[in-house]
Amino acid sequence: MLTIHASCVSIAGAALLLRGPSGAGKSDLALRLMDAGAGLIADDQTCLQRIDGSIIAGTPERLRGLLEIRGIGPVRMPATAPAPVALIVDLVPLNDVPRLPEPRHENILDITLPCLSLHAFEASAAIKARWALARAVEGRLFEPDEIAAVVAGTVTELFKRKA
Repeated sequence: MLTIHASCVSIAGAALLLRGPSGAGKSDLALRLMDAGAGLIADDQTCLQRIDGSIIAGTPERLRGLLEIRGIGPVRMPATAPAPVALIVDLVPLNDVPRLPEPRHENILDITLPCLSLHAFEASAAIKARWALARAVEGRLFEPDEIAAVVAGTVTELFKRKA
């Protein structure tokens, strides 16, 4: 098992790993994703384990169900079960987000996962993250041909097609 400095949420059974240095907005973006229906897997520390060809994200028991909300402090939230990681989002300064990103992947525990860079504090960050996760689940993250679904507010439809 590998424990990393990251927060993690789950949408429709797929885990979205949020990485970045302290203050990058991991917990803030996780909170906004939870407000849109995501479940909290882990905040600040995520345990990764390779199981049956997938990377499963979980949380250290002492942190299970806790989310640190800057300005408020640690808050107890419902915890979601561990889930397979479908996408890694690296949280970076706005100027470091590529306008037209090249496909990027990272190998963790001998599993290759797609990666994307976003700025956590953009108003659209949660929508972008949900859209990217849905596309990653479909294996089409770097094929931006359905952006209209996001604009129309129907990102959930991308997840429904998976079923």
